[in-house]
Amino acid sequence: MEINIIKEDGYEYIEEGEGPVLLLLHGLFGALSNWKDVLDKFSGNYKVVIPLMPIFTMPMTEVGVKGLAKFVDGFVRFKKFEEVTLLGNSLGGHVALVYAKYFPGKIKAMILTGSSGLYENAMGGSYPKRGDYEYIKEKVEYTFYDPKTATQELIDEVFEITNNRLKVIRILAMAKSAIRYNMADDIKDFKMPVCLIWGRNDKITPPDVAEEFHKLLEFSELHWIDKCGHAPMMERAKEFNEILSAYLTKLFNQQ
Repeated sequence: MEINIIKEDGYEYIEEGEGPVLLLLHGLFGALSNWKDVLDKFSGNYKVVIPLMPIFTMPMTEVGVKGLAKFVDGFVRFKKFEEVTLLGNSLGGHVALVYAKYFPGKIKAMILTGSSGLYENAMGGSYPKRGDYEYIKEKVEYTFYDPKTATQELIDEVFEITNNRLKVIRILAMAKSAIRYNMADDIKDFKMPVCLIWGRNDKITPPDVAEEFHKLLEFSELHWIDKCGHAPMMERAKEFNEILSAYLTKLFNQQ
């Protein structure tokens, strides 16, 4: 499937299919392409929408998880969506949680995978060094259980970001915001259903993070994917989509 990026009213996004809205949020070093297998699988029965998070274009004073949650609110209102099911990976999951705190009325359910919000070992716990391709390659590979999942294209994208001084400043500001904005006190009051899909070998947000989310989120269920790191929808797309499909079928058949 060729990905068609729509640009209108200051937003860039992908939108495919018709039906209940699945709003997909990518992570800090993520991209629209991270969700390609989910888009291919679910756009036959759902309206799959993937906005490009404005990490590198939003006003510097807005850079942070709360700023991105406000962006999501603006996008949902722009699209006139009455109800959305949020899917968030890594920082995208954190943004979904903050959005849920401030704008709960629009949310049907959330699916979180490798989400920050409680704890995050960003980039393997060290600063993204500029100009060192092998270092960046090692850190991108660290994201996955199987290092070969880190394609040269993906490594090149991260290398380009970390070699742009202005982008690095924003990346660091966003990462610090994510660390400061811990959601533990907020999510224990959430009432929407939540599906947690976690890589058993996630080193960025380790398994005990998933367990803590499951404990704090009253209406959550937790699913594990073995031999899988921080981005299950990329590394174990088939297993991820099977879990997600079963969850969505159950969710929407309960209406």
